[in-house]
Amino acid sequence: MPRFLLAAGVIVSFLATPAFAQMALIELSAGFHRIEAEVAADQPNRMQGLMMRRSMPVNHGMLFVFPQAERHCMWMRNTFLPLSVAFLDEQGRILNIENMQPQTENNHCAAAPARFALEMNRGWFADKGIKPGQRIGGLEKAPAPQ
Repeated sequence: MPRFLLAAGVIVSFLATPAFAQMALIELSAGFHRIEAEVAADQPNRMQGLMMRRSMPVNHGMLFVFPQAERHCMWMRNTFLPLSVAFLDEQGRILNIENMQPQTENNHCAAAPARFALEMNRGWFADKGIKPGQRIGGLEKAPAPQ
């Protein structure tokens, strides 16, 4: 059951997920497509990511907020969902999109220094016609990285 918190005039909800630390839930946009994203803004949540999850709702994802723009990489150890990840620069512009297979340890890396990564169900970006160079909106609502 989500819980809500009013912070700086923005309503932020927190997912109560027993096996995971609580993560903020924010609304992002890709063109006219709306995304509900859990936010992994600290090291424990970034390390946990979507591991051990068996499903994820349509138009739902996870936003990773990194302390610095670097060529971050993702992998799928203990992740049962097929995912696509978009690496984003400081302005939210998509640098590259990688498709990832469940339960693999292959590195999927940003093509250039990335400040964010957005994981969605595999094929979500392609199905919506979202490509590198396009911008993801709403990142200013993300909590500061820790």
